[in-house]
Amino acid sequence: MTDHAPGTVDAGGDGTQQAPADARSPAHRGTEVDVVCLGESMVAFRPSRPGGLAEADSFDRGVGGAESNVACTLARAGHSARWISRVGADAFGDHLLRAVAACGVDTAHVVRDPRRPTGVYFRTHGERGADLEVAYYRAGSAASAMCPDTVDRAAADTGRVLHLTGITAALSDGCLALLHDLTAARPGRPLVSFDVNHRPALWTGRAAQARTTLLGLARAADVVFVGEDEATDIWGITGGPAAVRAALPEPPVVVVKQGGRGATAFAGQATVPVPAPAVDVVAAVGAGDAFAAGYLSATLRGLPLRTRLRHGHLTAAAALTAAGDTAAPPGRDRADRLAALDDEAWGRLRLGPRWTTEEATA
Repeated sequence: MTDHAPGTVDAGGDGTQQAPADARSPAHRGTEVDVVCLGESMVAFRPSRPGGLAEADSFDRGVGGAESNVACTLARAGHSARWISRVGADAFGDHLLRAVAACGVDTAHVVRDPRRPTGVYFRTHGERGADLEVAYYRAGSAASAMCPDTVDRAAADTGRVLHLTGITAALSDGCLALLHDLTAARPGRPLVSFDVNHRPALWTGRAAQARTTLLGLARAADVVFVGEDEATDIWGITGGPAAVRAALPEPPVVVVKQGGRGATAFAGQATVPVPAPAVDVVAAVGAGDAFAAGYLSATLRGLPLRTRLRHGHLTAAAALTAAGDTAAPPGRDRADRLAALDDEAWGRLRLGPRWTTEEATA
């Protein structure tokens, strides 16, 4: 928890419940950027055609990293965003920096490591589950050398929001110590956003540590994103979003993602469920990072809690209806107009390819 007491939960102008004051409108504090995202990004290779890794004979190159995905999406949505990490002093590091900076993200605080390589990974086109294959080549990567002594704390703290994920905690003891340091209660700490982002492959042989580590980090954050399925896999929580909130009573805001069904946000005593619109999925990747970016964008704008969830769904839909790990978010005017639909029209909304530039159907 932060060192400031959360404000009360009040009703929004549209009849929805808003989040506590500290989550609704982060204090400016003379900050340099809206959002700082800290974590590893890697060069990602996906088979050029659907199929298993063993059968693939060609691959498409991209960039993969939960935190840099969020930073890129927020920058493309018009916010100032900074990405902090370490990459190798190699060609893959060059590619990462160019790709992230091209989205408008500040990469000045990414350290080039001359002794450790940039991480790479190979994955199939699925999102999660039995059909997904992921082969990581990140052991000993430059990013795994992050620790409290190797990160510019001033650069991390000079954002209105600091976005972190559980992926970083799994990379090394130093990375875990860094996350504990950044989430610790202290004067002037930014609003801390934490996406649990459980990746079992990174915790092989350490399931018990993953349970306690991710729970502790989530409890220390101000805004938590967690999938209902994740909560079951990691902590054995069943009983729906309310049971997840009961296990995480400390964060001012907890957002429980429920896949295609929608998401439920808990803020103080308020419970706000928002169904997801129907989506014609092109590629089931990147939706979780896009949802977090859309929600944080609306948070930075001081929008009501229900509207934040709708912006999360809309930004996720942009990722789901485009190829690749990231996609341009919908324009602000278009997103605002769709987010303002009444419940009946929202329930009839259907989003397909190119909906961000063409009219969505309702």
